[in-house]
Amino acid sequence: MMLGAILNPINTSIIAVALVPIGTAFGAPASQTAWLISALYVATAIGQPLAGRLVDTFGPKRLFLAGACLTGIAGVVGALAPDLWVLVGARVILGFGTCAGYPAAMYLIRSEADRTGMKSPAGILTILAVTTQTVAVIGPTLGGILVDVGGWRSTLAINVPLGLASLALGWIFLPASSGSEPGGLRRIDWPGVVLFAGALVALLLFLMHPRVPLLWLFALAVAAAVGFARRELRCADPFIDVRVFAGNVPLLATYARSLVAYTVSYAFIYGYTQWLEDGRGLSASVAGLILLPTFGIAIVVSTLTGRRAEVKGKLVIGAAIQLIACSLLFAVDGHAPIWLLVAVTATLGVPQGLISLAIQNALYHQAHPERMGASSGLLRTFAYLGAISASTAAGFFFGERATTAGLHHLALFMLGAAAIFFVITVVDRSLARIGPEPVSA
Repeated sequence: MMLGAILNPINTSIIAVALVPIGTAFGAPASQTAWLISALYVATAIGQPLAGRLVDTFGPKRLFLAGACLTGIAGVVGALAPDLWVLVGARVILGFGTCAGYPAAMYLIRSEADRTGMKSPAGILTILAVTTQTVAVIGPTLGGILVDVGGWRSTLAINVPLGLASLALGWIFLPASSGSEPGGLRRIDWPGVVLFAGALVALLLFLMHPRVPLLWLFALAVAAAVGFARRELRCADPFIDVRVFAGNVPLLATYARSLVAYTVSYAFIYGYTQWLEDGRGLSASVAGLILLPTFGIAIVVSTLTGRRAEVKGKLVIGAAIQLIACSLLFAVDGHAPIWLLVAVTATLGVPQGLISLAIQNALYHQAHPERMGASSGLLRTFAYLGAISASTAAGFFFGERATTAGLHHLALFMLGAAAIFFVITVVDRSLARIGPEPVSA
């Protein structure tokens, strides 16, 4: 489960330090290399709820193995890519390939908890969250080493052994599915999938170059979204049951928090990393090392607080420190000392450790057990929408190069997203009901 769940974050963190070398190799500006981020997350945003629905239908093992195969294929295509757009295509394949790991893990955890009567498996949820953060710890550093030793292509090629390992371990250890729901693939709401995908792709294409002549793309995204909502309300077995959202405001709030929290997190990962290389003039390996405190502190914080089931206090404290971390970005420039650069990354590590785990625990308690796979996939969809927003903002504010002025504009954008997160957390009274079970006398 943990190996499958790390496939996406490891590719997230490795690509962060490879963007500048890839741009240099293909003569592409930051606004174009941003597609390497957005392409993966559009594919994943579409694929996560679909993979979750298929996990609920066919069980986790089949989807896990299919994802492992696609991950390995993406590694081969990416390592051999002759130009930027073939590389973007490899990232799309990779996005779909890494979809199944997280919903499969959440499905298995929920199934085992139901079997054993465990109300809140906080321990295993913490292990799952810390594992993905551990990979994020080594990702930037590993990416920097790979770029320095084997070139940027090695950051794609690493998916070949990862895919093979996932395939072998999944085949040996994951429990065989007991069967699938009647109807199988025919029960999947494919028109809903197409409308959902169309809305996301049209919105992304507009956000990558937001200007008046492309407003028709935004209109197309809105039309597809309206058509999707109408389709799901009328469908007997919808792709995403929007009627559940109407009656589950706490779950909707959790999805909204995921979107804005990951907007801040990924804007930092992508924007700050590119600036360290372009604006501050550091090498890929040194930039990766400077990011290390973010994820190292996140692991410590998650480990120390993970077994406590309460979530609101973690979210409020995380939101407050996230605001501080965004504000610190205004203090850096092209001559900033290394200790200040490290202080910024270390500060962000605290909310990184508190927020991601608290959001995951909130979903576990708020989602319907029979829809755990789909609900978990949709949580990742909102996180990836945040990543798409972050990469789009980084491409917009940086343009040709990641300058200090562009970083400060990006920091202002991040500060706005962090403020939204803080407000919707403080006013959400439902979070106070998520906590330890009362002890019987």
